[in-house]
Amino acid sequence: MAHIVLTYEDNRLANSLFGQFDENLALIEQKLGIDARARGNKIEIRGDQLASEQARRSLDYLYERLQGGHEIGRNDVEGAIRMAIAQDDQLYLPTLEKKGRMSLAQISTRRRTIHARTPTQDAYMRALERAELVFGVGPAGTGKTYLAVAHAAQLLERGQVERIILSRPAVEAGERLGFLPGDMKEKVDPYLRPLYDALYDMIPAEKVERALAAGAIEIAPLAFMRGRTLSHAAVILDEAQNTTTMQMKMFLTRLGENARMVVTGDPSQVDLPPGQKSGLIEALRVLEKVPSAVTVRFEAKDVVRHPLVQAIVEAYEEDAVRHRASASPLDR
Repeated sequence: MAHIVLTYEDNRLANSLFGQFDENLALIEQKLGIDARARGNKIEIRGDQLASEQARRSLDYLYERLQGGHEIGRNDVEGAIRMAIAQDDQLYLPTLEKKGRMSLAQISTRRRTIHARTPTQDAYMRALERAELVFGVGPAGTGKTYLAVAHAAQLLERGQVERIILSRPAVEAGERLGFLPGDMKEKVDPYLRPLYDALYDMIPAEKVERALAAGAIEIAPLAFMRGRTLSHAAVILDEAQNTTTMQMKMFLTRLGENARMVVTGDPSQVDLPPGQKSGLIEALRVLEKVPSAVTVRFEAKDVVRHPLVQAIVEAYEEDAVRHRASASPLDR
């Protein structure tokens, strides 16, 4: 059994660290199976040696966040716990500092700073920094698109790219948008709304509107990418599981000078007609051995939305495994 006493000098930050009615400490106790008791600006941790050390690293990391002027909530506490556990599990991420202070990837824009909340998010954010082409694949709620848009906004603010280009295949309308009411912007907006939402989180609304008017931010359906060379840009293709093989090849070959490209999607949620191959699934296979194309795979455990979302994703994954196991060879 371990007994660790932590003292935090700033009483105000210590109160924020512990949470209202010590709710953050209660969450750490629940997740790690330790006992954490606050007295003034001190915390006493008792329990298993490994779990107690994980609690210490989590609390120290969260306190540093507070010192940096950031607020913390339940998701941040859960993220810190996940990362502390990952250090001891020695996952495939060499970027995590072993045992001591946690060093998590972050994306900073003028409006907000985002910190990795899972080991896979950490790997993804670091891949976005170093690679020209990144595939982020996995279930909904893992932050694939949100982090990609945040990274693009960061690159634009730093002057590392001149524009952001965001695209999605409009599968629901078969990319034949003419029958929909309104001008072209009104026709495509419903399919691209999640990208707008992420942008407005990173950049003040008035700046987004100015950038859209000036062409520094462009949001368009995938069909509009044909014949273009996308240079000096951060280019994101979302919902890429709904591209055909030819659409995906067309998109990937748009990559120009000083450009970064991110492709996100969930291979388990293909909306293409029966018998039509997903361009995302095909690209992951074809480009598997291309060293400059990095693939980061998210799983149900990386879901950072409401805990129920993670349970839903896991239930569907388990059902799919059972279905494959019980299917006849002809069905497969």
